[in-house]
Amino acid sequence: MLRTLCRAGGAVLKSSRHTVPRLWVTPAQQRWASNLPMNTVVLFVPQQEAWVVERMGRFHRILEPGLNILIPILDRIRYVQSLKEIVIDIPEQSAVSLDNVTLQIDGVLYLRILDPFKASYGVEDPEYAVTQLAQTTMRSELGKLTLDKVFRERESLNSNIVHSINQASDEWGIRCLRYEIKDIQVPPRVKESMQMQVEAERRKRATVLESEGTREAAINVAEGHKQAQILASEGEKVEQINKAAGEAQAVIAKAEAKAKAIRLLSDALAEQNGNAAASLSVAEQYVSAFSNLAKESNTVLLPSNTGDVSGMVTQAMTIYRTLSKPTLKVASIKTKPEEPSEEPPVQSTSAH
Repeated sequence: MLRTLCRAGGAVLKSSRHTVPRLWVTPAQQRWASNLPMNTVVLFVPQQEAWVVERMGRFHRILEPGLNILIPILDRIRYVQSLKEIVIDIPEQSAVSLDNVTLQIDGVLYLRILDPFKASYGVEDPEYAVTQLAQTTMRSELGKLTLDKVFRERESLNSNIVHSINQASDEWGIRCLRYEIKDIQVPPRVKESMQMQVEAERRKRATVLESEGTREAAINVAEGHKQAQILASEGEKVEQINKAAGEAQAVIAKAEAKAKAIRLLSDALAEQNGNAAASLSVAEQYVSAFSNLAKESNTVLLPSNTGDVSGMVTQAMTIYRTLSKPTLKVASIKTKPEEPSEEPPVQSTSAH
């Protein structure tokens, strides 16, 4: 009899252990929570779990992890909430963009229960409610963007969806941490047009890069010719400057040599028998000039006494003496001391 009562009591207790309602998601993404345990007076709550206790059908308290003591029959564990981060797979759904393109899009939602009391009594099934809210929010956010912006602004789209979910889920004690779009599928024709657009853009970039390369090459060639001309002109300038400087130095050297020769000639003429040496030099130059007659031109002007060499030398020496006399007079006047003039003063007379 006692054995029969024990078996019946065990069956009743076993039937009283309710489990948390399972969601429609796959088991891999399902939130796992502990089965509703029996009130055994002394209870041990696992870490990262919150047990909601009702006393006589009314909320009493939330058991913290560790050792807890309950009153039998009066206290009952009504809900078990997991405080870990929960991952929910958002199923694929269709949405229309701003430019009327139908998209097939799915995502992943990450959330966490912050308030077990609100999550237990604020909504019947918090995970299902958040999933439906994520789907509706994603459709509304996609309707605000064009197809190109959907691909470019995925991060801003995710943040907008998270912000919209958190505004509605605060009353449920749930915080949406992040939302990630997994896949975006477009119609085949739209995909083909996008491929053509990408290819056209690539050809455009290739043409632009080729034209820029041609332009840069032409600019470089022109710069090279310009630099070559500048260097050539600078070289010619330096060459002309050096040539002019060389010619000036040559003229100076010739002038100095001629002046030195004149000084030496004047010193030689001032010595004894200088006139005889000058006569000899003039005679030699006359003979040399006479030997070169009719070599450079067919027209020759000859004096009447061409063969009289002594007469020509005498005439040249006479011209030299005539030119040298004023020079000697000027030199003697400069060396002669000045004498006071003894002329009587001139008296002026006026006629009446």
